Amino acid sequence: LSMKEIFDDILAMEDVRGVVVFSFEGEILFMEPNLEIEKSLPLFIQALGGIREVDLIFEKSRIYVRRTGTGYLVILLGLFASGAMLMLHVDMALPSLKERGKGKGLRSLFRRNK
Repeated sequence: LSMKEIFDDILAMEDVRGVVVFSFEGEILFMEPNLEIEKSLPLFIQALGGIREVDLIFEKSRIYVRRTGTGYLVILLGLFASGAMLMLHVDMALPSLKERGKGKGLRSLFRRNK
């Protein structure tokens, strides 16, 4: 599966504005649609440290962040997106993301699980 296919169900949800996957180092691994992201956003993600999940609510939007095996999944939302449906879709997408991130050959034997 491509990254786009993994997140198709999330992107199809009402009031979902975008999906971004960052590595733990702040590198953008996937972004749909092509958003203009502030250069400080990766620093914000790194500042979350070991947080597993957070739903930030602002005046006119929300940001849902979930730690994954490869980094952080960030979903940009409007206020009317269903939180329960979003979490269900994320829970279903994460195993595919994990499989996609696995190394091949001997590298995978020595990779630490996060």
